[in-house]
Amino acid sequence: MTTTSLAAAEIDALMLKHPKGYDLSLDRIRRLLTDLGEPQRRLPPQIHIAGTNGKGSVTAFCRAILEADGQAVHAHTSPHLVNWHERYRIGRKGEPGALVDDAMLADAVARAARANAGAPITVFEILTAVTFLLFSENPADVVLLEVGLGGRFDATNVVEKPAATVITSISLDHQSYLGDRVELIAAEKGGIIKPGVPVVLGQQSETVALEVLTSMADRAGAPLLVYGQDFFAYEEHGRLVYQDESGLLDLPMPRLPGRHQLINAATAIAALRHSGFAPVDRAIEAGLVSVEWPGRMQQIASGPLYRAAYPGSELWLDGGHNPGAGAAIAETLADLEERVSRPLFLIVGMINTKDPAGFFSAFAGIARHVFTVPVASSDAGIDPEDLADAAIEAGLDAEPCDSVEEAIRLVSDSWDDGRAPRFLICGSLYLVGDVLSGSGLAPR
Repeated sequence: MTTTSLAAAEIDALMLKHPKGYDLSLDRIRRLLTDLGEPQRRLPPQIHIAGTNGKGSVTAFCRAILEADGQAVHAHTSPHLVNWHERYRIGRKGEPGALVDDAMLADAVARAARANAGAPITVFEILTAVTFLLFSENPADVVLLEVGLGGRFDATNVVEKPAATVITSISLDHQSYLGDRVELIAAEKGGIIKPGVPVVLGQQSETVALEVLTSMADRAGAPLLVYGQDFFAYEEHGRLVYQDESGLLDLPMPRLPGRHQLINAATAIAALRHSGFAPVDRAIEAGLVSVEWPGRMQQIASGPLYRAAYPGSELWLDGGHNPGAGAAIAETLADLEERVSRPLFLIVGMINTKDPAGFFSAFAGIARHVFTVPVASSDAGIDPEDLADAAIEAGLDAEPCDSVEEAIRLVSDSWDDGRAPRFLICGSLYLVGDVLSGSGLAPR
């Protein structure tokens, strides 16, 4: 176990520092849940998952493994890509869960809205109340509960005694809400830690984040498992080797591409093995090869964009949008380049709460050119000309264009290189949702 290097007084000081406008209360969601009969107290055992990058992938790995083990798993994820239904997957015994159906979702939303009776509340708080209604009224063995934003004051943090909490990699993101230093963001994410509840930490590239989270776990008396200290994962001979205090597991490589997914898979395995769920080894194996997580290094091989591309091109889609995600995506692309060399073109749209320069810096030296595009489904999209300027400042060749399809055609219509190009569409989950919707690939 890691020993703390931060005093309680230092943690208290961190917890008092917040940007203006951040909601420092769970009063609204608690009031609404009281009026709804406290559905959050009638849930199956929960795993509560926070983090800057990787929390959705860890949720997906946990779900795939548990379902392979025969468990019924409710899963809450945020945000959705195309349809609101994606936030609520209802568990089914002995088979994969399914997205909530229209009638069930409409009924839960209507009941939450009636109970709120016009009182001030946020959309996410209403949606979280809907989560607890749906998951308390349908039987299941496990609830996977992904945090929306931050942790301490996130509406999901009304659960009092989860089976485990998981905190994945932490880096700068949502600074206007969570703070402009990693230690402030870590303190917010660590707010989901509960007294006596096991905490599993994914890999932390920032030492200060690990120190903050370790101190918070120690203070809460929460058993702590840390990636790189208490559990590990690495590739050997095309297999994933997982190791913890119980020994080694020789496993297939995860279906989700990228070295960062080895870490996410290991974090999910550690959370399940050390929080009482204990899936059998064959379920872990099956979950790793069946896992799905749309919009995260997802290859597109059909639809109008694929048809617009030069024959033989690769089209990849990833919703990563902060510097930490950029580094992970760039590492994955470097691995792809090592296996099959292709010229790389980025097609990027971002919203104005992100750090474009930090994101672009990871791709210097590996991308031939960047096309910047508007994000049609968000009013907060960065102007493509401004986004191209940010890419140029990060050392990349870049130009704005009107759409993803136009960018693909600008390359493909005059392509004369012997190697078909590789395209990565990235920078925003809104952009990913637009592409999936237009390609007929909405998550199911």
